[in-house]
Amino acid sequence: MRIPRGLLAFGLLATLSATAFSSEPQWVEVRSPNFSVVTDAGEKRGRDVALHFEQMRSVFGTLMTKANVNLSVPLQIVAFRNTKEMRQFAPLWKGKPTEVAGLFQGGQDRSFIMLDMSIDNPWSVVFHEYAHQLMNGNLEVRTDPWFEEGFAEYFASIEVDNKEARIGKIPDVTYQVLQQSGMMRVADLFRVQQYSKTYNESGDHRNTFYAESSLVVHYLYDNLLLPKLAVYFDLYLNQKKAVEQATQQAFGMSPEQFDKVLRNYLSSGRFKYYPIPTPPAVVPAQFTVTAMPLADAKAVLADIHLHSPDYQEKALAELQEVLLMQPGNAAALRGMGYLYLQRQDLDHAAEYFRQASEHDSKDPRVHYYNALLLNRGSDIAGTDRMAAMKKECEAAIALDPNLADAYALLGFAQVSSREPEKGLEAMKKAVELSPRNEGYQFNLANSYMMNRNMDEAAKIFRELARSNNPEIAARANSELAQAEGYQLAAEGAPEAGSQLAGPSDAQSARASNQGVSVEENGPAPAPVPSSAPVHFVKGKVLAVDCSASPKAVLSILAAGRTRKMYVENSARVIVIGADRFSCDWKNVGVAVNYRDRSDGGGDVVSVELQ
Repeated sequence: MRIPRGLLAFGLLATLSATAFSSEPQWVEVRSPNFSVVTDAGEKRGRDVALHFEQMRSVFGTLMTKANVNLSVPLQIVAFRNTKEMRQFAPLWKGKPTEVAGLFQGGQDRSFIMLDMSIDNPWSVVFHEYAHQLMNGNLEVRTDPWFEEGFAEYFASIEVDNKEARIGKIPDVTYQVLQQSGMMRVADLFRVQQYSKTYNESGDHRNTFYAESSLVVHYLYDNLLLPKLAVYFDLYLNQKKAVEQATQQAFGMSPEQFDKVLRNYLSSGRFKYYPIPTPPAVVPAQFTVTAMPLADAKAVLADIHLHSPDYQEKALAELQEVLLMQPGNAAALRGMGYLYLQRQDLDHAAEYFRQASEHDSKDPRVHYYNALLLNRGSDIAGTDRMAAMKKECEAAIALDPNLADAYALLGFAQVSSREPEKGLEAMKKAVELSPRNEGYQFNLANSYMMNRNMDEAAKIFRELARSNNPEIAARANSELAQAEGYQLAAEGAPEAGSQLAGPSDAQSARASNQGVSVEENGPAPAPVPSSAPVHFVKGKVLAVDCSASPKAVLSILAAGRTRKMYVENSARVIVIGADRFSCDWKNVGVAVNYRDRSDGGGDVVSVELQ
């Protein structure tokens, strides 16, 4: 009997489709109390990965007193079954994937850890980077590179299995590097900074730096000297003492003596090595395991590419492929929205986020992105827009109480809505979750100023003035001058008044340039937020008049007419999309939040370059 040609073709297509589907990896998601692991290496390996991270999280809480073991940026772990899959996500060097066993990929809104489960030990690299993220959530200031990297190496050397974590073993490679290349002088090690060649250039010197930094941290833990670190960094970073003096006062020995004891510690080959049992609450058998539809797995992988500068176009193609497979895939819709948001295409971003919300209303990132879009541009006007922003931020926080960005944006919306006290509390929470984020710290200091607390504002600005980021340091110095000017004015001291009024004094000149003034009958009041509603306009900057610096006037062409937008202080105004306010802007697109003035212009609240 002849088989009809059409039926034969259909049967061949069905066979090919089944074959293609069967060749696709089977993905599962393993959820432990604190982690999500997506893997195609099987349920057992997925449970092992989740367990190891639960153990390391617990160990960090043991190593750092009063530690916050939650991350302010959501973390997704992906465990690949083989090296071939892993290479598709490795950073590119001269157009080719680099060789990596494990990879950490950070992002402002989401971070990823990737593991190659076909090798024996994929853990050390990712645990090193995971340690950095945990430190960012616990330490208020960035310490010197030798401690940052030494602690991360110490953390990465921890061995874990299903029963316990074993802490304190010095890896063989540390001995090998230091025995072959020799050791740096402790004074030189402690002087290395982020910009130092030793820290940044590959080679023997850098390898020695990492190995000896790790050795120093092992020594400090083994000899119960870690509490002395706070004394050392206070002397060296805050009091500006020399390395030699700070070392002597903090550790009770000179750098030369430290050299000797460190060499003896290395040559002895002895270290304290102890186990920490897996926490009783962490039971791998109780982790939830869910079979993951192929479209959902592909959306996760596309999200990784989306957060890598090497794979942007590939991410777009992958997201589009997922939406062809499943048009209502919420993760892919969110990814498309994020892609267009990064490209400043706000209309398309808003549409994709709207669809993502319809398919998954419990995604905190989508609520945060919606709030961000409302801030950057929306047809909703005035107080209604701020109310919508606050509602979206609050929804994001309810779903993810550790989402620091949502607290920061909520604080901005509350201050703009004449709620400075609430705004201050939200900014405090953002800094609590991500204490090293200097942008959050800067906004917190400004929130204190809006609440007339110049002492706390000045304290933060003094810290930021020592930032390694020159832009942050410059702005902090400018703001510090203003805060100190208000402090002097509030004290009402006669000498303070004469200094502020005297143009020959450099400090008072800076203060008066920041808008500080002293009335004859008393101190000038601290700035009070306006009660006027906030409006929004998009247009093109025709010119910027900075002749009355720090005040500035933006001439903006919007809806066929030119409008004047007034900036009270160009050093303080919130700028999005650029490092700072510029008097040279011309023919650039902007989105401006502002309050109406009686003359038809607007007082600028924030400026975003489009």
